[in-house]
Amino acid sequence: MDLLKVNFPRLQDDIETLAAIGRSDDDLGIYRMAFTDNDMQARAWLKSRIEAAGLDCHEDEAANIHARLAFDATRPSVMTGSHLDTVPGAGHLDGALGVMAGLECLRCLKEQGKEYSFALESVAFTDEEGRFGGMLGSQAVSGRITPEIIHQARDLDGQTLTEVMQRRGMTPMNILRARRKPESIQAFVELHIEQGPVLEQHNMCIGAVDAIAGLLRWNIRLSGEANHAGTTPMQMRKDPLQGFAEISAALPRILDENGSPRSTATIGYVNCFPGAANVIPGRVEFSLDMRDTDMPVLDEMAQAFRKAMSAIARRHKLMFEYEEVSRLEAAKCDPGIVEAITAISRQFGYHTMQMHSGAAHDCMMMAGITRTAMIFVPSMAGRSHSPAEWTPWEEIEKGANVLLNTLHKLASEAA
Repeated sequence: MDLLKVNFPRLQDDIETLAAIGRSDDDLGIYRMAFTDNDMQARAWLKSRIEAAGLDCHEDEAANIHARLAFDATRPSVMTGSHLDTVPGAGHLDGALGVMAGLECLRCLKEQGKEYSFALESVAFTDEEGRFGGMLGSQAVSGRITPEIIHQARDLDGQTLTEVMQRRGMTPMNILRARRKPESIQAFVELHIEQGPVLEQHNMCIGAVDAIAGLLRWNIRLSGEANHAGTTPMQMRKDPLQGFAEISAALPRILDENGSPRSTATIGYVNCFPGAANVIPGRVEFSLDMRDTDMPVLDEMAQAFRKAMSAIARRHKLMFEYEEVSRLEAAKCDPGIVEAITAISRQFGYHTMQMHSGAAHDCMMMAGITRTAMIFVPSMAGRSHSPAEWTPWEEIEKGANVLLNTLHKLASEAA
């Protein structure tokens, strides 16, 4: 097929304009958390860009913003997109790249003037980054939201999702109405920065993502006995920090024995009580984040960690407790779409590799109702969620071109 190309100056201008919305005065990142004033400003700007392109603009009940081409609700859509919201102090590409590239692709396909077998949509999902739990908009579209989730959702400041949405003139329980029937979406493809170092280290331009890792996150407590640091003999202590040190050291062994090459385990938070230099700790609390693209492997890792921690706790005369605070199912991408992305990228002459995503994305929610895949472009030094996030413009253009031609191919398939 003849390869299409995006209007890159137009896309670059959109990315730079969006990056200015919510940027801090000291240039230390972007603050565009879901439903804040900055987020609402970005949403209004996006709607204006959709309308200026002559595309249909639709905001669903979960506040997802859709740009639509030849959409008539009688045939499925080929969909792309990502999110506008950010973490505090974010970079300018996470989420934003997928939204703006999606809009640019629909503009280009509209300018082609071709009749497609399927409608096309580009969507900006609500609250992917987790002010109120994460991937709110894509969970709503894929039918994973419940009234209980809506009612209980609150941010770190204690503000509830219900309160915040009502202040914006929205009806929270209407989020349930954003659910799409699986037969209404033909496929979903998301362009995203890698947020890791793999592509850059392998000198690759494009990553064709074949799976998104599932996640288990625990909060763990080891309880012992606080006592005097100078008067309690070593052999008479019940020191949870010593138990924690053994658990931390056991991570590589458990991954080697029970994980896969795609497994990760991370202790990202630890707190020691009472936290005095001359007191043996009485309690240690910490987190454990486990990921793999295969859920049976992930569950096997979790069982191995439970056994190891129980044994270590017994050896140190400690009490071991844990709470599962998050579980995300791994998502497999559609092999046909992955192969199409790979073939198109190689037609352009771009160095390409298949890989998995260790980070969660809206795409993994969409995988529950339709065929999905992701396109990664390199992140310099693997940096993301910070002002240091950067992908060279020429790499962004390559990713957008691959997305454009992937959407063109999927929308041209026989109905």
